[in-house]
Amino acid sequence: MTTPSSAAARGASGINNQHLAPKSDIEISQAAKMRRIVDIAREKLGIAEEHIQPYGHYKAKISLEYISSLEGKPDGKLILVTAITPTPAGEGKTTTTVGLTDGLNHIGKKALCCLREPSLGPCFGVKGGAAGGGYAQVVPMEDINLHFTGDFHAIGAANNLLAALIDNHVYWGNSLGLDTRRIGWRRVVDMNDRALRSIVSSLGGVSNGFAREDGFDITVASEVMAIFCLASDFADLQKRLGNIVVGQTREKKNIRASELKAAGSMAALLKDAVAPNLVQTLENNPAIIHGGPFANIAHGCNSVIATKSALKLADYVVTEAGFGADLGAEKFFDIKCRKAGLKPDLTVIVATIRALKMHGGVAKDNLKAENIEALEKGFSNLKRHIGNVKKFGVPLLVTVNKFSSDTQAEMALLRKLCGAEGVECVVADNWGSGGAGAADLARAAIQTIESQSSNFKPLYADEAPLAEKVRIVAKELYGAADISFDSSIKSRFAELEKEGFGHLPVCIAKTQYSFSTDPNAKGAPSGFTIPIRELRLSAGAEFVVVVCGDIMTMPGLPKVPAANSIEVGADGRIAGLF
Repeated sequence: MTTPSSAAARGASGINNQHLAPKSDIEISQAAKMRRIVDIAREKLGIAEEHIQPYGHYKAKISLEYISSLEGKPDGKLILVTAITPTPAGEGKTTTTVGLTDGLNHIGKKALCCLREPSLGPCFGVKGGAAGGGYAQVVPMEDINLHFTGDFHAIGAANNLLAALIDNHVYWGNSLGLDTRRIGWRRVVDMNDRALRSIVSSLGGVSNGFAREDGFDITVASEVMAIFCLASDFADLQKRLGNIVVGQTREKKNIRASELKAAGSMAALLKDAVAPNLVQTLENNPAIIHGGPFANIAHGCNSVIATKSALKLADYVVTEAGFGADLGAEKFFDIKCRKAGLKPDLTVIVATIRALKMHGGVAKDNLKAENIEALEKGFSNLKRHIGNVKKFGVPLLVTVNKFSSDTQAEMALLRKLCGAEGVECVVADNWGSGGAGAADLARAAIQTIESQSSNFKPLYADEAPLAEKVRIVAKELYGAADISFDSSIKSRFAELEKEGFGHLPVCIAKTQYSFSTDPNAKGAPSGFTIPIRELRLSAGAEFVVVVCGDIMTMPGLPKVPAANSIEVGADGRIAGLF
């Protein structure tokens, strides 16, 4: 692999265990000198030990009782890290989020990052882990990328408890009159498993219930995950769980989880999980990781509880949203900020020279060679993301996640192109030098926040019709000519609005690899149509999922999954995770 920075080969300034210069992310993380998490909480955040619930020595949960005591304290500044449209060349959004946090602490500021928890699906699939990279990581990396504190298992169990209660209700007489053809609640598992996308359940005779079509989504795409991330507190979580619409009667009357008396038991499974998780960066700075990946098929943000808590605990909070700004940032702004009353102070768009050249038509194997023409062509992708973020009224910076193959000419061109858009472009060596490598980015972030006011506003109004909300996102952000849908989708839009759900925001599920629904259309395509395949009401999460193109809410594994390279050595150490 091409290292993101040549600094990795000579050791990272200010980071422990630099002299042996390990090459892989997992080797770097395993060489880290972690501190006890209770000490990190007390010394860096002022949280007394009695408010920390440790899961071993290096990870813990912050009690909800302590979080409620923070009410009334002033908020810090909120920085969102997003990125250009992802490519196999790599961008480094989480790496930059961690690096910027360490960079702010490096220059003497009190900063805290809020990340999303990794899903097991990508860890064993194609993407690998999601704990940052190089010398800008959160640790313990193996724990974070695998079972962590069990939050996702709890979310999956709560989801599947509701599924079991639905089928059990039908089995014992179906007093609510659920139409088994209109049960919309799907089961989940936190693993890529295409064989479970569409199944028939309850086979085997009368004693096993009524056979019906069913299916699985990956846990992170579930409504329970969205509720977990958007709830303001535990009481709100339980209320939202009760509001879940599980299906309809033959007369198309919605049936909610509260009518099945499911909310209390589901909430009981989530009682511990809802408290935010505290870990540390390689530089022993605090980091909160809680909920929310997959902005292509979910809203892709970490929990509101985590973000709001962090804003009370630090002067600067750096958070991330999944995939490109057209997906993650849009949902962060239009769903999370709208619902939680958050006002971001700065957006940082991450790009790499390599990825921009790939958007300009260069094959992955040829990215090391200087190619000014391809870079200029590929800049169209970044340019559109810059324009999109400006539409939300939030100040922004571009940061280049540095690779050793980047040339002076390429960097100069990118600075010039960003300057023409009125945006500063800052190079950051997060991967190779950690916080020290992101110090310039940290200073630029502070200067931008102090010199430019945020005039944040969502892209569309609550009162706009649902189809129009999708059309606005498609035309304004994706560059589409229009959206398309058949008569059944048109009827479903009308039905949702008649039922009182027209004010909800839309959560668009589409490929992350292009502005369009064609994953092979790189750069900044325009004039295409966004086809809507399905609408799913998430009444508890309070948004409508709009499934577009061929995107699946249960991913599959690649031909050679990452799981094939993961093993545990005789010393108990995991190898090949990332």
